[in-house]
Amino acid sequence: MHKGIRDTSAQDVARERPNRKRRIMVLGLVVTVVLALALAAVNALGTWLATDLSVSGDRIRTARVQRGDLLRDVNVQGRIVAAVSPTLYSPAAGTVTLHVQPGDEVTTGMELALLHSPEVESEFEQEASALAGLRAEVERQKIQARKDQVTSQQVIDLARVELTAAQREMRRAEQSLAIQAISQIDYERYRDDLARAEVEFRHAEQDAELERDRQAFEIRTKQLAVEQQQLLVNNLKRRVDDLTIRSPVSGIVGNVAVEQKAAVAPNQPLVTVVDLSAFEVEVRIPEAYADDLGIGMPAEVQYNARQYAADLTSLSPEVINSEVTGRLRFRDAAPPGLRQNQRVTARIVMDRLEAVLTLQRGAFADSAGGRIAFVLGADGIARKRTVVLGARSVNRVEVVDGLSEGEQVVISSIAEFEDKETIRVVD
Repeated sequence: MHKGIRDTSAQDVARERPNRKRRIMVLGLVVTVVLALALAAVNALGTWLATDLSVSGDRIRTARVQRGDLLRDVNVQGRIVAAVSPTLYSPAAGTVTLHVQPGDEVTTGMELALLHSPEVESEFEQEASALAGLRAEVERQKIQARKDQVTSQQVIDLARVELTAAQREMRRAEQSLAIQAISQIDYERYRDDLARAEVEFRHAEQDAELERDRQAFEIRTKQLAVEQQQLLVNNLKRRVDDLTIRSPVSGIVGNVAVEQKAAVAPNQPLVTVVDLSAFEVEVRIPEAYADDLGIGMPAEVQYNARQYAADLTSLSPEVINSEVTGRLRFRDAAPPGLRQNQRVTARIVMDRLEAVLTLQRGAFADSAGGRIAFVLGADGIARKRTVVLGARSVNRVEVVDGLSEGEQVVISSIAEFEDKETIRVVD
């Protein structure tokens, strides 16, 4: 058997001769992809070189400009306070006797304390005595007036008697003169006596009328003095009554400012009464909103996961610790279960704008005075743009000019790149 040298022919595989046209197509495809990648790289490099700064997308927040209603409001923290909590003061100097303690329930008109003031009580007694004296003087004057009227009437009656006698003598003289029983001289004398009697009677009547007027004037003068003294006594009586300190409302005693049997001065606070039937919300409003607030603005108070309508009823004219104090009054009945000094959240509605461009509120609105914004394009470049912002609410801000609906805007702080014109947002 012939044995020869083995070769690798048994392991060889016949290969098909490559197609030249297909090779050209593959090569063209590869070149196209390489050129496209190179062009994209060049464009990306050009864009990157054209931007002033690159910022990671995780460091910024964006939002789209939308059209809708803007409710301009402010959320504030408040506490429940009694709408009526009067503090009662000492009306005069004296010694106070307390009848209540802090926490005691009281009703309207209930006696809370008694003030013993010797000065006021003594003055009242003196003036009351003087009033009694003036009244007695009026009665005495009335008796004197009646007495003087009797005297005047007596004078009138005597004058009337004299006149009647003179008239009778005159008739006799006329008859005697007719028969020449008396002389003409005697007749003239009788006539003069009649004239004198008539004058005296007439003057007596006039004097009596004047005396009545004088007596009426004297009585009226003394009555006016009595009325004046009565006003003084009434005022002192009111001051004496005020020495009994009574509750003006129903509620509880909130605070007692003096000790039992303590000597107090005029206008010194004594007792505070809290009316628990009427509550208000005292809120602290940031100074920045003070100029936009006004009495009567609607508000909402959140209590036990419910909203209660209220109105802004008062606003402090002064700023304390960069805050303004206001009061909210419930529009309807107050929520049940409220307690003094209980913490609540309130929202004050300052304005309502309809169909305006709005943007979610962010730190950008406070940067550069809210005059610039960065608008993010589809190419990932945020370009600086001048904008005009209007009314602001808690979570949105009105866009007056510079932005269009649907544009995406950087709403986070732009303080670190507000001097740049363009920034690139990278993932």
